[in-house]
Amino acid sequence: MSRATNAPASRERRRRRLNEAKGFRGARSKLFRIATAAVDRARRLATIHRKLRKRDFRHLWIARINAAVRLEGMSYSAFIGGLVRAGVTVNRKMLSEIAIQDPAGFKTFVDIARNAK
Repeated sequence: MSRATNAPASRERRRRRLNEAKGFRGARSKLFRIATAAVDRARRLATIHRKLRKRDFRHLWIARINAAVRLEGMSYSAFIGGLVRAGVTVNRKMLSEIAIQDPAGFKTFVDIARNAK
């Protein structure tokens, strides 16, 4: 009986992994074992960085809102607290866009927050 090597499947597996490593530098795109480690790491970091991107955007929105609110003579925490007391449910992404695109409209939010009890 002849020896079975599983050659077609293992060759396809290697080809697929090396294709995923295209664009990597040096041995990371040429050698199977090193390419496997590089692709695994890239996938793991891609998952982590998808989470971090959401966090980074939230930081950006808060910084923009804070800058706009300080121009109106108020602190960020007082502004958000006032909006919560007033029952305004606008998320930080939209607040930062309003602060950039429509300063007069943002001033109405500041007035609402300032007058909330």
